[in-house]
Amino acid sequence: MTQEMQIESYLTALRYHLNPLVIGEREEIVREIGTHIRDSAEEPGASIESVLARLGPAEKLAAQYRDGLLIRQASRSNSPLVLLRGALRLAAKSVFGILVFFVGLFGYGLGGGLVLTAFIKPILPANTGLWFDGGRFISSGVLFPLPAPPAHEILGLWYIPIALTVGSLTLLFTNSAIRTSLRLSQRLRTRL
Repeated sequence: MTQEMQIESYLTALRYHLNPLVIGEREEIVREIGTHIRDSAEEPGASIESVLARLGPAEKLAAQYRDGLLIRQASRSNSPLVLLRGALRLAAKSVFGILVFFVGLFGYGLGGGLVLTAFIKPILPANTGLWFDGGRFISSGVLFPLPAPPAHEILGLWYIPIALTVGSLTLLFTNSAIRTSLRLSQRLRTRL
């Protein structure tokens, strides 16, 4: 097999594994890798085989590009689902990513739960709120059955604006934290 045939075979496999990407992005990556292979093979003492071996299998290289693109797109998004998907992809790569993913799950769960309970409070006012248990315990949310008699709900209808505000701010902070973390991971990746 000639050198050009080896290059084209590798690029065809790369193109195939980049298939989920938009055609313009896919072709740009294939052109970039093709140029890199040809330029690297012209260096003294280099061969097509050694260049392709350094790049690794086309499937793994394509996966790296797909992951990088997903993380980059997620870092520009405001959608919690897209952000969590990017964080999950990052979690598959590093401990930092695992931390980002679980912080995101916790933040979205807490913020979403507070907002949800604010909407439930007018429907189930006796079961929804913030309870204080005589100095030992504070609980919040929708409770069935009601807390034991010494416990009492301390916010009343003020629970609604407070839960909406704290929940919304938690959701916004979580979005911002995940986006910042994804951008940071991109910067660290380009430095390596």
